[in-house]
Amino acid sequence: MEFLSRPHSIRISEVTCDSFRIGWAAEPGDAGRATHYFIDLSRKEARDPNRFKHKDVPTKLVTKAVPLPMTVRGHWFLSPRTEYSVAVQTAVKQPDGEYLVSEWSEVIEFCTGDYSRAHLQQLQLKAGSIAGRLRPFSVFYRNQNQEYFQHVRLQCGGVMPPVLKDSSGSVGSPINGALSGVFFSCNTEFDTGLPPNDSPYGAARFQIPAGRLFSRDTRLYFGDFYCMYTPYHYVVLVLAPSGSQGDCFCQDRLPELDPAHNPFLTRTQQEGAEPVYSHAHDVILEVVFAAPVSLAHGMLGEISGHMLMSQTTANAKKDPSCKTCNISVGR
Repeated sequence: MEFLSRPHSIRISEVTCDSFRIGWAAEPGDAGRATHYFIDLSRKEARDPNRFKHKDVPTKLVTKAVPLPMTVRGHWFLSPRTEYSVAVQTAVKQPDGEYLVSEWSEVIEFCTGDYSRAHLQQLQLKAGSIAGRLRPFSVFYRNQNQEYFQHVRLQCGGVMPPVLKDSSGSVGSPINGALSGVFFSCNTEFDTGLPPNDSPYGAARFQIPAGRLFSRDTRLYFGDFYCMYTPYHYVVLVLAPSGSQGDCFCQDRLPELDPAHNPFLTRTQQEGAEPVYSHAHDVILEVVFAAPVSLAHGMLGEISGHMLMSQTTANAKKDPSCKTCNISVGR
């Protein structure tokens, strides 16, 4: 009985958020005999699985033999920033339709990548289509508890330090777990034009004039678009001082927005007049300022509304089934 040698020396290369290239070695006499490849691709068990996410099952791909390395692509079984294990078999299709197959190769592990700038531009277009009209605002605000601001005063010299972006939103967003910043809101109430009295983060509120963060010396980037199994959609934007470490990070990874012409957050100015700042009304903006912010540049106060803890986005997972905020590359 004939046998095929076991594939070995598996090589994974050119990994993206929804594709990779794979190659391997075989005995010289078998390299040209194979008519098909079987690829067993399995997602590694997550340490903190998202209980809402669609379950992944081992996926065996069958493909006709092609020159190696070959590209494996498919958003229906590959997600960004996800660890996978892969093994391969080679096979020869017999005249009776059955396959003569090799043993499985060794198992190789790899991790898919972040969304590319092109993928983020797709998200940006989707977000822009529902952003709604622009409304004026004058301050960015940050809600926290009093203990946080007391810590900033006593331990940080009155300067809010950047903290690492958590894993909330799209799994493939390049800023998750990689970009540090101070997080602000700017949405206003429709009837008053003022920041809302409610907050999921705490009763203390720091307000800072919009021009302090969004000036000619800062650059604006699109970071993410997501929802959390609710009707509300969130857009994450990054404001980075030009030339800063955060700016350099964003230049390589995120789409840059024109401060005067975009559907989310604008700064416009007529000759001889003060700048006018506007925010999108129909999405909730999360603004990451990629540098420290001094309390001396703003005002600290308290809000009187409810603490809407159900609206917190801390480590919130994106709804993978939402057709409004997902694109066809992973979830």
